[in-house]
Amino acid sequence: MAGHTENDVVIDAPLDLVWEMTNDVESWPSLFSEYSAAEILERRGDTVRFRLTMHPDENGTSWSWVSERTPDPVTRTVRAQRVEPGNFEFMKIYWEYRETDDGVLMRWVQDFHMKESAPIDDEAMTERLNRNTRIQMDRIKGLVEETARARVA
Repeated sequence: MAGHTENDVVIDAPLDLVWEMTNDVESWPSLFSEYSAAEILERRGDTVRFRLTMHPDENGTSWSWVSERTPDPVTRTVRAQRVEPGNFEFMKIYWEYRETDDGVLMRWVQDFHMKESAPIDDEAMTERLNRNTRIQMDRIKGLVEETARARVA
């Protein structure tokens, strides 16, 4: 059995700005509260391979992994996956952006499976991802909306 999450947020900002800010991997350490570093390793066409490093956890451990993401500006979707999965057997993420009457609906779908040797199982990781995704989406919403207001002013 694999883990699965679906989360979304509506951001009151132009689609182009939401797309630009959330697909600028180099800026993720300021956009996401959990990342201390984002290092671009390679670009091939629209695909970017990068290393993310988290801030140290309560035990002082800094988790790091390599991912690839391919944005499609025509469909306003992104497909991503961990290349160095760590405790995951696999981790795939799908981002979708849709204009609504209230702003841009940004949706993240995560499909994954934890390794047998991982310290937590799929169910526990699902709970952790759902909790943290809400925090990160709320933060991104605030930062993008703040940027949109500043650009209008």
